[in-house]
Amino acid sequence: MPRAPFDWIDGATERRERAGLVRVLRPRTADQDLLDLASNDYLGLTRHPAVTEGAAAAARRWGAGATGSRLVTGTTALHAELEAELAEFCGFEAALVFSSGYAANLAALTALGDRDGLIVSDAANHASIVDGCRLSRAETAVVPHADPEAVRKTLDAHAGRALVVSDSVFSVDGDAAPLPQLVAACREFGAALVVDDAHGLGVLGEGGRGAPHAAGLAGADDVVATLTLSKSLGSQGGAVLGPAKVIRHLVNAARTFIFDTGLAPAAVGGALAALRLLRAEPERAGRAREVAAELHGRLTAAGLAAVRPDAAVVSVRAPSPEAALGWAADCRAAGLVVGCFRPPSVPDGISRLRLTARADLTQSQIEWAVDTILRTAPTA
Repeated sequence: MPRAPFDWIDGATERRERAGLVRVLRPRTADQDLLDLASNDYLGLTRHPAVTEGAAAAARRWGAGATGSRLVTGTTALHAELEAELAEFCGFEAALVFSSGYAANLAALTALGDRDGLIVSDAANHASIVDGCRLSRAETAVVPHADPEAVRKTLDAHAGRALVVSDSVFSVDGDAAPLPQLVAACREFGAALVVDDAHGLGVLGEGGRGAPHAAGLAGADDVVATLTLSKSLGSQGGAVLGPAKVIRHLVNAARTFIFDTGLAPAAVGGALAALRLLRAEPERAGRAREVAAELHGRLTAAGLAAVRPDAAVVSVRAPSPEAALGWAADCRAAGLVVGCFRPPSVPDGISRLRLTARADLTQSQIEWAVDTILRTAPTA
């Protein structure tokens, strides 16, 4: 008898169960009575009336879907409006909107990379960057985390075309990349810098204009930024920002743009409304950073080990994967949702709770969240 084709999955499942690494989906209800410190809704805009009405109005006017790829029927006047306003707000010459931030990273790296070129990637970069490097077919050199000198040495050993790619804010620990030093290394050797600003937009820079803007790199002819519309802007989708000739090249060469259905009008409308709200209320960016700093300060003062946040992510270390999982479950049972990162999702093997600060949290909510985390903390 031939073996059933998917029998191998049973063994993979058993190994995950033994390691305590089984992932499960938890559908949430629209009215769940839980305080959320796990999502990436940094500015608290996902349910803001202006944002939800922006999404609803776009759906009423343009329909539920984009109807096709961006190059066929999937580009509306609303897409062009969002691209123009994103580029202007963040300080870049042009922008291109994608169906997700993941697709935006794949586009930038596959269209700008080359089988004869080099991509230098930080060891802590997001999975979408890792996959983009693989799909680019370029030689990829993974360098130690946040180490500009390692980047410089790697570029020095390569004579051809090169890209350096880094998250602006790393999603696990919430630390920021040394962008000025990275771009200096790039310019020494004629390389381009690609910055994934998913966790910087809306939090860092003047009025939330992002990490490249804060570092004085926005609009540079050797810098490209990618970002997501699903975090600070509370919607869905992604974008690539950079020189106009780079964006024109992506339109013609990026497979995740050419062959993917365009971003739904509702997501475009919601993101555009959120962007305009952030422009009108720039203090939201600073408030998100303040909340993160307070969470970190209160938790470390009580004896927990937490990484000092550079943006809105607060990483709190747990003694083991099992302890992290139980800690997150106990927080949830008490009414607080927190993120839980364990190997293999974390390359350093250290399990954590991942807390995300939100600009709309009240002082009483912050205090209650800290108390809940401390009450449920495992013993070392």
